[in-house]
Amino acid sequence: MWWKRNKKGRAEGATPSAPAVAGPARFLDPEVLARINSLELLARAVVEGFVAGLHRSPFTGFSTEFAEYRQYNPGDDLRYLDWRLLGRTDRYFIKKYRADTNAQFHLLVDTSASMRYADGGRVPKLQYAKFLAAALANLVARQQDAVGLVAFDTSIHTHVPARQRTGHMQTVYGQLERLQAGGETRLSEMLHAAAERLTRRGIVALVSDFYDEPEKLAEAFRHLRYRGHDIIAFHVLDPKEVEFDFADAVLLLEDAETSEELPVLPDVIARGYRERFAAHLSDVRACAAGAGVDYELLTTDRPLDFALFSFLSRRAGK
Repeated sequence: MWWKRNKKGRAEGATPSAPAVAGPARFLDPEVLARINSLELLARAVVEGFVAGLHRSPFTGFSTEFAEYRQYNPGDDLRYLDWRLLGRTDRYFIKKYRADTNAQFHLLVDTSASMRYADGGRVPKLQYAKFLAAALANLVARQQDAVGLVAFDTSIHTHVPARQRTGHMQTVYGQLERLQAGGETRLSEMLHAAAERLTRRGIVALVSDFYDEPEKLAEAFRHLRYRGHDIIAFHVLDPKEVEFDFADAVLLLEDAETSEELPVLPDVIARGYRERFAAHLSDVRACAAGAGVDYELLTTDRPLDFALFSFLSRRAGK
């Protein structure tokens, strides 16, 4: 929740200029993705690159129940072309599949002020969260599931009900684009509020930095679970929040939500900070596990394919 201040007294956290792409595997790197100015294009590029990289994994096809044929159109995925039918009839047809679950998928995005943090040239936590949310939404929409969005800080300020219809994904991307960080963290309180709003059971993907008391989070998780939701919690942090390896002799830290300032000596407090932060992470993991919530820790320098594969593998396991 603390920001490092630079010599001019401003909090560091500007959007970085992305490095050169080293190869296809680096395309999911968040700093590279920051060069794409359309969230919809970014999501499509991430998911198409990710799916292409799955090769012969169990997740190659998103649906298993055959529905019907339709005529092939240029640009269709050739994996779904019926080659046997082509050999018999010399005509090109695509196999269409019906989604296994037709589930509702709800994105819950924390936009509290602490999500604005970024150290050095990394992407801010909220920007990373938006990248991740857009990619997950695109992936789920490909499975023919309905996608919804809930964003919050001190209150739920954005709610796009889960839908599966033409034009709906543009609404989701547009609302994600407009999200800004601000306000205090009231994560557990907002999860209770979301549980009351999301009346139809589905899959909930929560993206937050989880600055709240684990005991309160456990109660909120149980509320969502009581409503019948499967929950995947993506814990997004800047690497500096985990490592606290600042090179400065003296730091002036500012609380992102209260503007309280605190001068510190990094060498003096680093060990105690790391121990307390590790304990907090352990408590968050434990409360998630106790409530039956799938948990994934992500730092903002980590490529998005880790999160996407975690989501798919956990969903396949269920």
